[in-house]
Amino acid sequence: MTHPVHSPVVAADGALIRFALADLLGGRTSSMRIELSDAGAAEPWLTRLVGAETSLTVIGQGQADLPASPELGRLALLLWLRRWWPASPSLGVPSLDPALLDLETAVATAAVEDLAEGLLDAFEASPAELFDTASADDALLAAAPPVAADVRGLCTRLSVWFDEQDDVVRAEAAAEVLVRLETAAPGQRAYALAAGTESGVPGEGVLASGRASVDWARVPPGVLDAAEGTVTWRIVTAAATTRLEVDVAGAFADAALTAVATHDGEPFAEAPLALGAGRFTGTADLDDAASRLAAGVHSGRIGLVVGVAAEGVAGTTAEDRAAVVALVRARPPEDRTLAERAAAASTEEEF
Repeated sequence: MTHPVHSPVVAADGALIRFALADLLGGRTSSMRIELSDAGAAEPWLTRLVGAETSLTVIGQGQADLPASPELGRLALLLWLRRWWPASPSLGVPSLDPALLDLETAVATAAVEDLAEGLLDAFEASPAELFDTASADDALLAAAPPVAADVRGLCTRLSVWFDEQDDVVRAEAAAEVLVRLETAAPGQRAYALAAGTESGVPGEGVLASGRASVDWARVPPGVLDAAEGTVTWRIVTAAATTRLEVDVAGAFADAALTAVATHDGEPFAEAPLALGAGRFTGTADLDDAASRLAAGVHSGRIGLVVGVAAEGVAGTTAEDRAAVVALVRARPPEDRTLAERAAAASTEEEF
């Protein structure tokens, strides 16, 4: 089965609507696959989306490849960006501002609601929820300067849409953003990032050491550098203790993270990670059993997982990640989203 990182998806009521990542990132939206899980729930919005005759065909087959809806393709891409965008300065992929992503996703979600009412049915965040998140703590105002005209245009559209939905409070809030953008001082939010990391020099007392990569599926989006080999670890003996030391280079934001050491795939130690200057670090004292294990095996049989280590997680491979980074780096400039344009503008200002 194709990993979700390769398949942008919109979760609809009674169905999943999938797109090919290469198509969306390449500016093409030719087809979409609708996979039904509850035909009765899907039938009303499916009929509005593709017509009664095609709807009956899809319901009879349980799934179908259909000409893509541009509105759904845009939403699928933005939802994918919010979860999987591989930010990494070392790879030439800038971070995307979450407030700008949420604003544009709110507009795209509203467009899908207009296209086929009931399609999303609370399976994706609503325009109201996305706008609330985007505008909280003045995040949107801080992110807007590189693309202020576009932000004003999207807020205008949302203000009108909210008014049509009789959401007067949010209609006024979106309009207020327009006013405040006119008077806001230029500025931008910056992320602290360490470009690399130096592993501890192995020496006396080092039982095992190694380097690992972050599996994107096991960590929150937008927190860590997406490059390979950003994790270094070692197990050292000092005085009466043996401890695991972990360093994860490239931090864009804080998050509750842990590092789990494994032996032949089985966890034997866990270290909570704390945000420092552009990196996460953590240590954990090992119990007697773990200390004996670390002393008796080769480093190659010890692994290090950052984030969720549960077996049920569908992890990404190095090949998955390399394929996605290649697609992102080849992305046509004319197809960039608001957040991508802001990141590009900020990069040009810096250099």
